[in-house]
Amino acid sequence: MDIKSMKNYLYWLYCQFELITCCYLMEPWEKLLFYTFNITMLLTVLYTAYIFVSAHVSMAFQFFLHIFGNQHENTVPVLK
Repeated sequence: MDIKSMKNYLYWLYCQFELITCCYLMEPWEKLLFYTFNITMLLTVLYTAYIFVSAHVSMAFQFFLHIFGNQHENTVPVLK
């Protein structure tokens, strides 16, 4: 795929996005507010997913390690 066709494809995707969201009807300042809000929300969701999903996966991994009997090295066994 060459650069020109990729550029045309991206422009086509942008036009489709404007048609779906009806952005082509907005004033330039309304578009700026709309895009700023949407990008801010997208970045907030991605950041939250990055922080909390990794923490939940780590906690789930530790939980399953504890269930299946793997003990940490710093724990003292109950029976000797």
